[in-house]
Amino acid sequence: MAAVHRRPRGGACIAVESLPRDLALHAATWAGATSAPLPYVRVAPPPHPSAPRQERRQTRRDTPAGVRLGLQQRAPTNLHRHVLRAVRRFAVLVIADLASFGVMRLVVRAVRVDAVLGERIATDVHAAIPPGILNGWQYAVALFVGLLVTGNYARADRRRDARRLFLGCALATALPLWMTLWTRGLEPVLLQYGVTTVLVWLGLVAERKTIDRIVARVRAPWRNAAATLFVGPAEECRAAITSRGFAAGGEYRPIGFVDAHVSPANDALGQIDDFATLLQRSGAEAVVVCGYLPDVRFREVVDAALTAECQLLSIPRAIEIAGVQPNLMWQQGEPLIALTSPSLKGSQFGVKRVIDVLGSIIGLFVAWPVMIAIAIAIKLDSPGPIFFRQERVGLGGRRFRMLKFRTMRQGADAEKGSVAHLNHTGDPRLFKIPNDPRVTGLGRRLRRWSLDELPQLWNVLVGDMSLIGPRPFFEADLLAYEDHHFRRLGAKPGITGLWQVKGRSAVVDFEDVVRLDRKYIEDWSLWLDLRILAGTVPAVLRRTGAY
Repeated sequence: MAAVHRRPRGGACIAVESLPRDLALHAATWAGATSAPLPYVRVAPPPHPSAPRQERRQTRRDTPAGVRLGLQQRAPTNLHRHVLRAVRRFAVLVIADLASFGVMRLVVRAVRVDAVLGERIATDVHAAIPPGILNGWQYAVALFVGLLVTGNYARADRRRDARRLFLGCALATALPLWMTLWTRGLEPVLLQYGVTTVLVWLGLVAERKTIDRIVARVRAPWRNAAATLFVGPAEECRAAITSRGFAAGGEYRPIGFVDAHVSPANDALGQIDDFATLLQRSGAEAVVVCGYLPDVRFREVVDAALTAECQLLSIPRAIEIAGVQPNLMWQQGEPLIALTSPSLKGSQFGVKRVIDVLGSIIGLFVAWPVMIAIAIAIKLDSPGPIFFRQERVGLGGRRFRMLKFRTMRQGADAEKGSVAHLNHTGDPRLFKIPNDPRVTGLGRRLRRWSLDELPQLWNVLVGDMSLIGPRPFFEADLLAYEDHHFRRLGAKPGITGLWQVKGRSAVVDFEDVVRLDRKYIEDWSLWLDLRILAGTVPAVLRRTGAY
């Protein structure tokens, strides 16, 4: 088995054994099977400089920065899986709801028109529900809107809540009956309203319960369930794993737990000191916090889980953590606290991508005459290529080549070391030089008005960047990142963002840059993007911090 190295204070290199390839074996342990205890920690010497290249590369991947980058690279996969589950669940519920309504409509027609229960009942039903009240697509649309507005397509137990379903049916029935209130009078409309709402509600309640039973019969117990890693005191984790909320056939598949105790239990995957490494190796898509964790440990767990775009849950406890909004949810009758909602974030990425594609197409169409003029001017101004291509790191740590108009003399990138002493921030992760001697005269004017960034519209179109987002990052800087810095990789880098609106290069503290980037990721909304776009033009015109 491969080893995960980390360096403690004493300088010795501790290697944590990697998890078995088939984590389903460990998951089976919690379903009643038995397995041998997993090996935990062994001491190993650090790799010698003459060690094989593959071993040294593995060691670099197992450094704290390598582990964090690995979590970030897994984030898009986890997010994709969460979104697929949400879309699949939503589609099944919509189809089943409309089918349930269709069956109920056929039953009403059989009783009212065909008099299958007798003429007397047919007459009463005709009076209570006259033809037209359940008119096909009109009521179907009203039913969909009513259920959507009242939250009946949410995850976990909310979709099975009979009270919430009744509210959705009541709203759906009120929508098409509103106009008839003024033509037929209050009493007959109230009768129609009550009977129709109850009938549709009974059909939906039966349908939702039937869906769960059908799915439980035709689907393997753990199929499509999110691989779930538990963290906390061993006894608390075991209790959570064996609870109804995580039983076979649910939305979560336990794969083991990380013990919060200094000496981990034999059946634990490891101890909490190595949580980020164990999370990376486990392939978990959800993390459940069990019992009490010290604030520092809790923040480390939250940060690692959010970095990997894992769904983060907690067995109810007092939670005060920056950047996390706890929401109570119910799973198989058990209360859980959702600290993140990846499916919502997935929809945000979808909306943002549509805006990016449309915005970049419009931007390229409008700016192409200006871009051609700039390209000609660069060729006439100094020798060298028109475009400057530089490798940066984007969403999930994925590398891409960022395009800009060349604003420096040819070969300027190789001179970076000779001018490093001019960096006025004092931080190599934030390399900014006022009056950089490498910048050409034309390049200085292009930078002043941010025209050198116009080619990045192509990066946006192909999906490497976004119109609005954090600053693009250098891969070499990742080795110097602390844990909370990796949250910057949770969104595509942008042409503009909070950093530009707040002063561009005038922001000289790297922690301030990280804070702005994290604030954007955590508070994202269409309204925030619109505010940043509205603030970008004045920022460019003021030319504050532009050099």
